[in-house]
Amino acid sequence: MNERMIRIRGARSNNLDSVDLDLPRGTLTVFAGVSGSGKSSLVFDTIAAEAGHQVNETYPPFLRNRLPKWTRPEADELAGLSPVVVIDQRRLGGNARSTVGTVTDAWTYLRLLYSRIGTPHLGESNRFSFNDPAGMCPACSGLGEAVELDTGRFLDAGRTLADGAILLPGFVDGGYWHSKYTAVEAFPADVPLREWSEDERLALLRTEEYAARIGRPPAGYEGLADWFERIYLRTADDISAHKQKAIDTFTRSGTCPECGGERLNAEARAVRVGGRTIGELALMEVAELADLIAAVEDRTVAPVVAALEERLRAMDAIGLGYLHLGRATTSLSGGESQRIKTVKHLGSSLIELLYIFDEPTVGLHPHDVEAMTGLLRRLRDKGNTVLVVEHDPAVMAVADQIVEIGPDAGAGGGRVVFQGPYADLLRADTPTAKALASRAPVPREPRRATGAVTVAHARRNNLRDLTVDVPTGVLTVLTGVAGSGKSSLAAELVDRHGAITVDQRPVGANRRSTPITYTGIAAPIRKLFAKASGLPAKYFSANSEGACPDCKGLGVVHTDLAFMDGQETVCETCGGRRFTGEALRHRVDGLTIADVDDLTITDALDRLADPAIRKGLRDLDRVGLGYLRLGQPLTTLSGGECQRVKIARELREAADPSLYVLDEPTTGLHLRDIENLLEVLDRLVDRGHTVVVIEHHLDVIRQADHLIDLGPGAGRHGGRLLYEGPVAGLRGTPTATALGHD
Repeated sequence: MNERMIRIRGARSNNLDSVDLDLPRGTLTVFAGVSGSGKSSLVFDTIAAEAGHQVNETYPPFLRNRLPKWTRPEADELAGLSPVVVIDQRRLGGNARSTVGTVTDAWTYLRLLYSRIGTPHLGESNRFSFNDPAGMCPACSGLGEAVELDTGRFLDAGRTLADGAILLPGFVDGGYWHSKYTAVEAFPADVPLREWSEDERLALLRTEEYAARIGRPPAGYEGLADWFERIYLRTADDISAHKQKAIDTFTRSGTCPECGGERLNAEARAVRVGGRTIGELALMEVAELADLIAAVEDRTVAPVVAALEERLRAMDAIGLGYLHLGRATTSLSGGESQRIKTVKHLGSSLIELLYIFDEPTVGLHPHDVEAMTGLLRRLRDKGNTVLVVEHDPAVMAVADQIVEIGPDAGAGGGRVVFQGPYADLLRADTPTAKALASRAPVPREPRRATGAVTVAHARRNNLRDLTVDVPTGVLTVLTGVAGSGKSSLAAELVDRHGAITVDQRPVGANRRSTPITYTGIAAPIRKLFAKASGLPAKYFSANSEGACPDCKGLGVVHTDLAFMDGQETVCETCGGRRFTGEALRHRVDGLTIADVDDLTITDALDRLADPAIRKGLRDLDRVGLGYLRLGQPLTTLSGGECQRVKIARELREAADPSLYVLDEPTTGLHLRDIENLLEVLDRLVDRGHTVVVIEHHLDVIRQADHLIDLGPGAGRHGGRLLYEGPVAGLRGTPTATALGHD
């Protein structure tokens, strides 16, 4: 065997058609192909899965049970693998205590720096940790935020007490609590609240505070704010859904009044290095902080300074210089999360590793892509093998070789249709080659807006008192470099105008959620089989009478092996088909109910003529998801696929004109499928809806009716309106340069 090759023989995971492939080690290889062609099945479910499994096998059973689980792929041979590092787009998530600083270890170095040379001297570095009782603010327990009552939502100032001015739960007209407050003699129950005096409103909300103001004992009732705090906020941890909804409605998160959001106690907040507190540094942009840290000249902490500066410079180099260390990881996008994960590996001295990336350019403006491709080449040049699943031609162009899987999606894919350098791909006869050769869509005449909604004086995050009009009834694209303020502007649009967000968060809560259940076509499918068999429809449900009794309709049986990995095996009774033998005896158009699960959406549209089924699936096919199997768990979908599922739902359900905000809907889409997405967005606009898209893809930008370009840079260098108007008029910005307008 050639030791400089990764050898794959007979790979059959998912739709792979017994793929044979040799990949040169120590190179940068990009995997291309249409959505659903099998790229991820080959790279993640085959190569990464086998490498991860073999590494896990080197640990004792106790540790293996705590490592990431890898399902071994179906393949005849997999050789020449190395320990694998998968850097995907899964959001970092975490909890309220997880920040950019903690997840990159930059906060660890910063704590060490302050514990050694900070004045006054506190000693141990845990005194600067907001996750340690020794350092956390006692008022907010190190979260930096405190729940505040939003008393403005308690009351409808235009109503009287008698007419239901109190909006809190339980205050229905004539009910116990409603009657208790309308009976208070001090309150003018028949006068609208906006006409009450300030003291009267204070007495209604805060009895104790009002009593202290006037110097008299409290009246014989409880202020509404005090009542809400007692009932909803001073409860046990197991808050019901009803209570949580009330808390979400009538409270807001505010900065902790004790620590001002710095998360640390008073002693830690008082320590300074170079005249600045650690809390001040946590709120500085990474690029600015790197320069500040580099100026620390104390030789006793030189190794700490060097390590911290290197980490910060690496973050800046891959386009994250606009972040600050105090930024919560839960607020990061998938692309930002992926680049954060990459930072940890730049300083690694390990070589001969296998790095696998999933669309690393997601969330990057064309202006910033070069920084990411440089990073990929740096990892390769250190002696590693880098495999990248990517649609961006700029990444393909710097690769040592391209492997295209296809030619189509689902059963029409799963084969290697090209392997070679980028120059040869441009001359090939494959879907990717044809898409690269085709000209960009010709910009059209912008549609006329029906009106406008205004976002005035926006100051969220880095927005600089921004005021902008968003036209209604047309397609608007928000553009600008990563960190320029696009997402902040979109969030203002959602909060102020009730826009519907169509994001990339998961749509399926468990493995029983499938395209069948999500689209509501389960009932029509069961009726078809019930009519053909004479049995009740419930006998064709894997969640009811039709479920295999041994696996309960899951198709697999899980065996708990205590301290060893749990074992999931195909159910021997149903052979993974999920249904009882009785249900599987009956057919419609030659298909069993289990065969229907295995149909792709496109196949189902051809095979199942029922109007209700076709109506439920048509829009999923239109958004480029025709390759999904009807029985595929929605938990297996990527972020881009989840977003397109939601777009399809809006196409099916939206009636009244609405305002939609989409965050990079081209994520995961092949160049060939961009045109289909644009048709879907046009269909929403043609129905009278307003569509606002955050997007970097130039083909989408060119087709916008209206452009809002933010910048000029990221973070403190952005947040300004550079241009608003038709695409053709854009000049003098990074987006204009990418479009070829300058």
